[in-house]
Parts: sequence; C-alpha cells; structure tokens
Amino acid sequence: MSANKPFEFFIQWHLTENCNLSCTHCYQGERGIEELTLSELKAVVQEVSDMLSDWTGIHGVEFSPSFNVTGGEPFLRRDLFEVLGELKKHYFGIHLLTNGTMVSGARARRLADLGVDGVQVSIEGPEEVHDAIRGAGSFIASTAGIERLIDAGLSVTLNVTVSRLNAGYLKKVIAFGSHLGVKKIGFSRLVPYGKGRALLAHALRPDEVRALYESILSLEIQGLEIVTGDPLACGMNGANMNDAGDTAISGCAAGVSGLTIMPNGNVTPCRRLPLSIGNVRKDSLRELWASSPVLEALRDRRKYTGKCGSCGRWANCRGCRAMVYAYSRSKGGEDFLGEDPQCFY
Repeated sequence: MSANKPFEFFIQWHLTENCNLSCTHCYQGERGIEELTLSELKAVVQEVSDMLSDWTGIHGVEFSPSFNVTGGEPFLRRDLFEVLGELKKHYFGIHLLTNGTMVSGARARRLADLGVDGVQVSIEGPEEVHDAIRGAGSFIASTAGIERLIDAGLSVTLNVTVSRLNAGYLKKVIAFGSHLGVKKIGFSRLVPYGKGRALLAHALRPDEVRALYESILSLEIQGLEIVTGDPLACGMNGANMNDAGDTAISGCAAGVSGLTIMPNGNVTPCRRLPLSIGNVRKDSLRELWASSPVLEALRDRRKYTGKCGSCGRWANCRGCRAMVYAYSRSKGGEDFLGEDPQCFY
C-alpha cells in the first residue's frame, strides 16, 4: 500500500467444501455442510460493495477490491456462474481458484465472457509427483483444463504448495508452465492443517525455505512472472530492513487486507487460520472488521511474541499467522501470535 495507490482489499470466498479430489495436504473442513444459498451469496456481495463504498466516502481511501472464488472445487457449485456474474455486476475483480480438472472448453469460454480476471490452477510437480499428492490422473486432467483456459484467452497462474514432497521439482514446474503459456507461477508453503497435519515432517526447515526462494525468485523467464504471497519471500530483496513502525502495511493479509468467508458463512482471518470471528448470516462484516478481538490482535504489534514481535520487518511481514497457528496446534497449543517457525531472518 502507498499513498498514491488504491488499497487492495480482497475476500477469499469458499463457495463449497465439496471436491472431486482428495489431496494429501488439503486443509478443508467438513464436506456436506449447509452452504449459503444464492440469495444469501448475493446479499454478501451487496454488503461488501456497500461497505467499501462507505469506507471510501468516510475515510477518503480508494480501494482495489477483489474476490478470490474457490472451494473445495468451485465448479461443483451449480450456481457458480451466477455468483461470478453478480460479482462483475458490482465491479469486483475476480480470480477463480480451481484444481482445473473440471474445466471444459465451454466453461473456459464462459469465464472469459464474464470477464474473470484470472484463474489459478494448482500443480504440485511433474505428473508422478502431482498425482501422488492430488490423485491418479489428476495431472493430465488439470493440464487439459489449463490449456482450455489459455485457449479462451484467460490469464492463468499455476500455484504450487511447497514441501519436501515437491521442493526438488519446482524448476520443472516453471518450465512446464512456461511451455504451456501461463502468465504466472506462484508458490506457497505447506501449512500442516487439516489432512496436512500428517505431513508436518515434510515441512521445510527455515534454511531450506530460504534456499528455495533464492533459487526460484532469481529466475528470469520471458513472458512468465514468478510470484508468491509468502511474507517471508516478499522481504528477501532487502528493501524492508529498516523498522517501518507499528502499522501493518503489507505482508500477511490476515486482519489487514482481507477476510475469508466459508461455505456456511463463517468468517475467518484466513482460510488456513481457522479462527471463526463471526458468520455473515447474523453478523455485519464491517462490524467484524472493526471490532473482532482476533483481528485487533493481528494488527497489534505488542501482542506478537518471539522474534516476530521484535523484528524490524513486522509492518511489512509478520510471518505467516496460519503457519504459526498450525505448528502451535501440533503441540497442543492455540497460539497464532508467536514467531513463524520457518522464518529464516
């Protein structure tokens, strides 16, 4: 965020927990829960639109709002295109997050016609690695989906969930993406939550995380952007060495620039930080944003412990709060304000 740029505010919206795959690192919750109806979904879109409009009028802040629409697998939601159309009607940016296996040519063209801004497809490595993580045959199906999206003129990002299961294959994923013609390749760390708790031993050490990011972020491939939302990686250029104060301005988005809405309406700071702060069926989003004790703690440097609390990078990083919480839970705790266990600074 800067004084002359719109403030990015996003909702990660999980329309369903239902999925056609069963990935080893999946963090999703119970399938078959009561999902928000289409009319309830439309009411949420209107509420977010009104909220941001009011904030602009009251505070004079210009926003760049978007929705990351996902699941489970979002194509299992029959009214998906109606939801996307409602978002476009309110001028929100839209990014669809999918495993890619259910993308037909007709669906890809419909996404393009709706003006979807981008589609993220998860790829975990070469075929044998991807299928070991996401299920037999999923790599071929996802690849076909990616090709259909690109043929429809959509901007496609590949995303890799990084662990010891696939860390040695990331350059192959980058070469694969470049060959297909995707615009971006993104990386995120495995958070040992949900089914992923069984993969705790496969999480990378801090030195391994650093070496990995140094390797892939140094690559320059024409027409391909390598990106990550990981706050640890975002600070590797050294630009944030000086203490930037006590106001969170970038880095981990939890409580700062986004919220997550679950299929049943529960609201959390982040999909991988499963601390429910309310429910859109009964709570006002703007009131939750302004008064949630969890969100207030995430914004308060004094509440942080370990080296994250004393680090000069706090305003621009804060580590991954979901990672902190997952590691704490693995030891029987409930801490989401400690230090990032994979921090290499």
